[in-house]
Amino acid sequence: MVWAVNTGFIIEASLGYFINPLISILLGVIFFRERLRPWQWISIGSAAIGVIYLTFTYGRLPWIALTLALSFGLYGLVKKAAPLGSLYGLTLETGLLFLPALLYLVYADQAGQGAFLHTGAGSDLLMAGAGLMTTVPLLMFASAVRRIPLSLAGILQYITPTLQFLCGVLIYGEPFTSAQLIGFGMVWGH
Repeated sequence: MVWAVNTGFIIEASLGYFINPLISILLGVIFFRERLRPWQWISIGSAAIGVIYLTFTYGRLPWIALTLALSFGLYGLVKKAAPLGSLYGLTLETGLLFLPALLYLVYADQAGQGAFLHTGAGSDLLMAGAGLMTTVPLLMFASAVRRIPLSLAGILQYITPTLQFLCGVLIYGEPFTSAQLIGFGMVWGH
């Protein structure tokens, strides 16, 4: 996600987060035998048609979008099925990733690409604060996904990509075509 935004692929990342709820709903139906009401199937079908339309009009395989959707969809599935609570689960995830992340940061620093402790106290505080800003939503997601059906979590996940999409178009001036209007309209209309 961070890479996609920093390299000018905000709308493609947004597409990934529009695909993600469909993945979450599908996983909830398959693995947890969650049932959708007929109107929910119609709504999800409309969103799926919109996402498929956007994918084909994109002109190439949206690998960034698909990677984001599949990885976060599977993350939600694992979080729902995991026996650990949200805090212990996130602690385990952080512990598993600590050493590879530390090695990467040392490598980046040695290569002259490190920013932490090299750009001033303000930047250092913002980078450290970004960890907290990431941790709190992950804890909340992990806690919520254990309490509600995965399919409902999937439907609620349309809020983020809509806001992300609006930032890409309205703030960063990414192009928005009539084909995208049709596809995103089908997603938002559900």
